[in-house]
Amino acid sequence: MAPYSFSVSLLVKSFSLLSCRNSLARWTSVLPSTYFSPVRCLTSEASCPPKRPLNGYMRYVQQQKPIMANQNPEIKAVELVRKIAQQWRSMSPEQKQPFEEAFLRAMEQFKVDLKRYQAQLTPAQLQQQAQEKRRRMAKRKTIRKKRELTNLGKPKRPRSPFNIFMSEHFEEARGATSQAKMKSLLEDWRNLFSHQKQVYTQLAEDDKIRYKNEMKSWEDHMVEIGREDLIREQTLSAKKKPAAKAPAAKKVTKKAKTEKKAAATAKSKTTKKTTKSRSAKTVSQASKKT
Repeated sequence: MAPYSFSVSLLVKSFSLLSCRNSLARWTSVLPSTYFSPVRCLTSEASCPPKRPLNGYMRYVQQQKPIMANQNPEIKAVELVRKIAQQWRSMSPEQKQPFEEAFLRAMEQFKVDLKRYQAQLTPAQLQQQAQEKRRRMAKRKTIRKKRELTNLGKPKRPRSPFNIFMSEHFEEARGATSQAKMKSLLEDWRNLFSHQKQVYTQLAEDDKIRYKNEMKSWEDHMVEIGREDLIREQTLSAKKKPAAKAPAAKKVTKKAKTEKKAAATAKSKTTKKTTKSRSAKTVSQASKKT
C-alpha cells in the first residue's frame, strides 16, 4: 500500500464534505426556519459524548473493505477482514505511518472534546458515567476470562435433562423461529411421562460424571502449569481439609497425655497412702505384742 493513499482518500472525503455543506446552505436559504433549527442540532451534539477515534488498523480496514468487497463479491465478510488483516501485517512501518499519524491527531482532538464535554456534566452525571464504565470493564473482564478458559480447554458444564431433550429434537420442533421452537419443545417436555423423562435424567447423570472426571484432570493440569487461580474454591477447600485436621489430632493426643499423666500421679499417691497405712498397722501390731 502506497504511503500517499490515505491522503487521496482524505481529499475525496473533504470534497464530499464541501458538497454536503454547499447543499445544506442552499436548502437552508430556501426552506423556512421551521424546517431547520440550529439550536436543536447543537443541543443534540452536546448531549452525546465524543466517540473514541479508530486506531490505525481499523482506519485501514475501513478504507480497504469496500475496495476488497468490489473486487471479491463472493467472499464472506469474515474472510474479507481476514485478508485485510494479512495485508496490514505484511505492510512496512512507512506504509502504516499515515494511518497511525491520523489516529494520533484524532486522539488529541478526542481528548480536547472529552474535556469540553465533561465540563458540561453535573456531578450526578459524572457518577453515572463512572458506574457505567465500571460495568463495561467488568463485562470485558468476564468475557476475557471466559475466552481464556476456553483456550485452556476447560470442560463444558453438564447438561440438564431438558437441554439433552432439546438438542435431540430441535430440528424437527414446531415453529419458524428459534424462540417458537424452544416454546414448543418446553410444552412437549412438560407433556412427557415420567418413564420417558427418566431416559434423559439418566443421560444427565452420566454427563455429570463425565464433567466431574474431566474437571479433576483439568484442575490437576492447571496445578502443574502454575494456574491455581483457575481452580474452583470447593476443590481448594477439599484439599485443605486434611491439613486442618492434623492440629486437632495433636491436641487430642496432648490432652490424652495430660489425663494419663494425672491418672498416673493420682495412682502413685494412692499407692503411697496404702503403703503408709499398711506400715503403720504393722508397727501398731508389733507394739501390742511386746
